[in-house]
Amino acid sequence: MHNVGISRRHFLMGSTAAMGALAAGTASAAEPRRIAPNERLNIAGIGVGGQGGRDIDHFSALGENIVALCDVDDAHAAKTFEHYPNAKKYRDFRVMLEQQKDIDAVVIGTPDHLHAVVAMTAIQMGKHVYCEKPLTHSIYEARVLAKAARDAKVATQMGNQGQASDESRVLAELIWDGAIGNVREIHGWCNRNPSISPRGMARPQGESPAPSTLDWDLWLGPAPHRPYVEGAYLPFIWRGWWDFGTGVLGDIGCHNFSAIFKALKLGHPTSVEATSTAAQSPPEVNAESAPIASIVRYEFPVEGDRPAVSLTWWDGGLMPPRPEELEPDKKFGGGDGMLYIGDKGKILNHELIPETRKKEYGAPPKKLPRSPGHGIEWVNACKGGEPAGANFDFAGPLTEVVLLGNIAIRTQKKLLWDGPNMTITNVPEANQYINSPYREGWTLGV
Repeated sequence: MHNVGISRRHFLMGSTAAMGALAAGTASAAEPRRIAPNERLNIAGIGVGGQGGRDIDHFSALGENIVALCDVDDAHAAKTFEHYPNAKKYRDFRVMLEQQKDIDAVVIGTPDHLHAVVAMTAIQMGKHVYCEKPLTHSIYEARVLAKAARDAKVATQMGNQGQASDESRVLAELIWDGAIGNVREIHGWCNRNPSISPRGMARPQGESPAPSTLDWDLWLGPAPHRPYVEGAYLPFIWRGWWDFGTGVLGDIGCHNFSAIFKALKLGHPTSVEATSTAAQSPPEVNAESAPIASIVRYEFPVEGDRPAVSLTWWDGGLMPPRPEELEPDKKFGGGDGMLYIGDKGKILNHELIPETRKKEYGAPPKKLPRSPGHGIEWVNACKGGEPAGANFDFAGPLTEVVLLGNIAIRTQKKLLWDGPNMTITNVPEANQYINSPYREGWTLGV
């Protein structure tokens, strides 16, 4: 049985008022509990049927205490629920956070459209937050969430696990050592099959009765209401719908771009433009779902000694030209990858090409400490240690850039970006996508 001691309407009204007071400065976020390094974190999982369940298993394996689990879909979350019989079970994360006072930290594995409202509620209640990528569903959410976490002094981490890898550090060390000279071009790709992540779809007609194990209204959360249609949105199909997900770029961009954003200290781009299969699709498809394939090009300005850099994203089977330096018998493409082009050479993923250049160069000077692990970074930060590598001060701006690419895909125009003021300056109508409106009753309180 789920705890339902507070009615949804009563709690929603109360939490909305509280968040409004916080935004107005009449209240302050709760202080996070101080946790000693030898203590166990009391962790709650929110959205635990898929990746969120795997995250919970990871933190449990690290020795932390799983005290609560929340999911709107009993059937999808059943395996995780069964694996933690001593954890209290909930459907509504707001009820859970209000009722259960022993929670130190939350792990968020919901669909993208719920990330910000769940994370903000936890932050304002003084909880440390681990949130899957992309950090948020909109640019505005990413900006305000990063600030809220900073102000509340909670430990945060986004779920782009590769940022903790040795390979990401080797890449930075190669670039800093001048192994390929000044980086001028960056290419990233993901060739996820539409059968795994469907997209290019019009909204289905009709309506199906939602299973008794699913609270469809809670699953929708702040997204506009639409009827439940069996097989159209769950369990993983939501990622291709603009109201709920962020397409392949949103899914993978925060993974692929992380290392180079750190290595080059990339900030706001000055422009972004895109081309995609949306050009061949009718409006009823483009308004609803991400395209089957796209190419997105960002331009980053000169910054200090770093020259201007172009970053191009490819998905749906599209790829940049094969680098001449790569041996003919070596595979190029496949799943996810990155190519870095400098004025003195190229790096494919984290290795110099060709093989002869890699062997000639050897290993770069080691300048960065290696990570104890992505999850451990966050756990240590929760217990007073150093900020995690993908804390929201890093994850927020990275997510903003990724999501800006989706606005270019949706508008099919070149967009000029004023990052500090969070404004597209040349296509006013594109600004509607920076901060999508919430359904009545849902708010970030800012």
